[in-house]
Formats: sequence, C-alpha cells, structure tokens
Amino acid sequence: MNEDAIASAYELLRGSVMTYGGEPVGTVAAIAEGSAEAENYHDCFVRDFIPSALVFLADGEGDIVRNFLRTVLRLRSQHQRIHGHEIEPAVLPASFRVGLDEQGQERMRADFGDHAIGRVAPVDAMMWWVILLNIYCRATGDKALALEPEVQRALRGILELTLREGFEVFPTLLVPDGSFMIDRRMGVYGHPLEIQSLFYGMLVSAVELLRDTPESHDIIALADKRANMLRNYIQLFYWLDLERLNEIHRYRTEEFGTGSVNMLNIYPESIPEWIVDWLPARAGFLVGNLGPGRMDFRFFALGNLLAVIFGITSQREAQGIMRLYQDRWEDLVGNMPAKLVYPAVVGKEWMFMTGSDPKNVPWSYHNGGNWPVLIWAFVAAAMKTGRGDLAQLALDVADHGLPQANFPEYYDGRAGNLIGRRAHLRQVWSAAGYILGHKIVEDDKLLDMFCAVDQRELAD
Repeated sequence: MNEDAIASAYELLRGSVMTYGGEPVGTVAAIAEGSAEAENYHDCFVRDFIPSALVFLADGEGDIVRNFLRTVLRLRSQHQRIHGHEIEPAVLPASFRVGLDEQGQERMRADFGDHAIGRVAPVDAMMWWVILLNIYCRATGDKALALEPEVQRALRGILELTLREGFEVFPTLLVPDGSFMIDRRMGVYGHPLEIQSLFYGMLVSAVELLRDTPESHDIIALADKRANMLRNYIQLFYWLDLERLNEIHRYRTEEFGTGSVNMLNIYPESIPEWIVDWLPARAGFLVGNLGPGRMDFRFFALGNLLAVIFGITSQREAQGIMRLYQDRWEDLVGNMPAKLVYPAVVGKEWMFMTGSDPKNVPWSYHNGGNWPVLIWAFVAAAMKTGRGDLAQLALDVADHGLPQANFPEYYDGRAGNLIGRRAHLRQVWSAAGYILGHKIVEDDKLLDMFCAVDQRELAD
C-alpha cells in the first residue's frame, strides 16, 4: 500500500466535508481547482456519499453519517408541487447543498431531480438511504436512530411506494432512463440490473430495520416475500453463461401458456455478435436489463458487484462473475478499475440510444468509461468470494496511476488509460472508493458490516 497515496486521498476526503450549523452533514462531490466545471459539484449527492460514509464508519466516525441520514430525511419537507404534479412523497432528494440566504444565514436546498440534467427523479437515492441506515446501525450499534418515529414512517413510505401494485407481472422494479448512477440516457429504461440490486438490498434492509407493529406487519411480510421472489427471478432470468446462451440461441418464440420455456419471448436474433466469442466457458454474469422481448446483453459492473455483495447471486454465480473479471481483465478493468459498462455502444446505435450525447461518446463516461469509485465494490465482491488475488490486483492497478492523476471522476478509452476529457479532478468518491478498497483488503471483517445486507443462507 502506498501510504502517501492514502494520505492524499484522506486529505481530499477531509477537505470535502460539508457542514451545517457547525455539524458535518456530508461531503461535496468534488473540490474544484479554481472554478468548478459544473455547478452541482458543490452538492452532496446521496449516491456519491456512500463510499465516503463507509470510510467514516470504518474509522469510527459515525456522527457525520448519522447527521447525513437525518438531513436527507428532513429535506423531504422541501418537496414542492409543480403545475399540479407532485413526485411521490416517499422519494428522497438526489442531492443537497448549503449556502447563504439574502440575510447571510445558512440555508440548505435539496434537489429532487427538478434541477438535474434530464430532470429524472432519483430512484436510487431512497434505496441507498435505507441501505446506509442499516449499515450505520450495524456499524455503530445505534439502533435508536432507526426506531425514531420519523425514520420508521419513512421506511414504511418507501416500501409502500416501491411495493405498490402496477401493471407489472414481474417482481422487479420498473424505472426510467437516468434514475441511478447512469443518470443520462443510455437505453436502460425498464428493469436495469443496478436498480434491481439496490431494490433487493433496500427490501432486506428495511425488513431488518422496521419494528413489527400492527401498522408495519403487513408491509414487512410483503417486503420479505418480494425480496425472495426478486432474488429467485434475478438468478433465473438475468443470469447468462454459455449454457444459458445456447438455450437462448435455440429458443422457440411466440410460445403461449404455462408450459412455455421462453416466457419473456426473447428472440434468438437479438443475441449480439460480440457476446458469442467473448463469454468464457467457465464464467457468467447478470445481464444489464430484461423485459418482454428484450434482453440487454451488456455487462453493467455496479449491478453485478452489488448483486454479489448483497447476496443476490448464488455462490456459483458469484464465482462466475469473478472468473469473468479474471478472464476478461483487459476489457473490464484495463488500466484503471473498473469499466462501468461493457461494451460501449457505437455508431448509429450510439446516436439512437443516447440521443447523440456528446459526453457519452464511445468508451467514455457512462458509455464504456472506467470509474475509480467502483474499486470499493469490486474489492468487496472479490474478497467475499475468496478472490483476494483479484482484489489486490485491482488495487495495484489503481495505486499505479490514480493518486498521481489527482483522483479523476472517470477515464476514457477501451483500456481506461486516458483521464476523462470532461472528467473533474479531485472527485471525492474516487478518493473514498480508493481508501475503502484498501481498508477492506487490510481487514476483511469490514465485509460483515458493509456487505452482509442479507444474512440469509444462499442457495445454489
């Protein structure tokens, strides 16, 4: 481990702490060198704060995490009706910032997606909030926070919103493009894997946190049942290996009735050419999206890694994902851990899928870019599956260039060897993910706190 590099990362993390009323409440997204490239880098984003929060908890500094959890919940009161339309009240803000009002008094402003690029509600924020609350309670022993009436009401509200009956027959959660880490148009409308992984982690966390009272009993039972259905569904339908690929290749279509094998009516012609020779014989992964007549064969890293961490995958599937990383290291990791999506969409497909997004050009940003923040999730998944060798290899790769480059937001290129053209340097979650990855390797007992969202026995 490079002690100077860790010290540099800590300096960035400590310098990013946001305060309100003299108390730490979060971390800003990035520390500008001169003027910030984007105005919202001054905000504390719920998803961005997660690796920072885990570092603080590992260091025994729970106050900032507790303040953050309470702050996010309190900011729900800023949610406003717009032209007769109101986002569901259980939705938590995507981000918040602290500033001064006209009288020079501190004021906090929340964004519920109405200021975000693309104006998309942050579905993942409320899920990360519940998961972090559960991790905080385990790490600190402060169960009292979760039992506060306002927190219990929020947990019930989030469950009632996400478990609401709709026009779906699947246990997965339907969301629009841009509602999670990939917060721009990338063809992930529907049932993206990352949301399903977070949905599962949120459900099992909420079941653990909610008191079993007459008011909560039915929603707890429903959440527990849905979590089991969701895990079984993801294991069965999202999993892809060569055996499964051969099944899809020989699928019969237009099947009707309960005896159908191709229940989602996936057409064999939809199998992309790249996957046939790319998928190793002993490996596999969870596909990026799934719906009627549609299977997105792209590899989405965070959804797969969270599925391993949260216990969605079976032990066999978790090992298969790690073998995929081992056998396709140059494609999925390259010169900086790790690629967010593989492969990139190019040409006409890029134009139609992204709306010709100049930031999501091929092998950049969300479209095949490498994101250092993924280091912590990769290391946690590798350590959980007994692949400490892969975890150390990823950290060695990061040690080689990340601190010297001043912790960029993302990297460009097929191998991730170019600092992102539009990437902000001194990105806080890049530094926090780097610190956390090293901490997990040094003390794998942290996995019990950070990774064991679901304590149930995994079935192969």
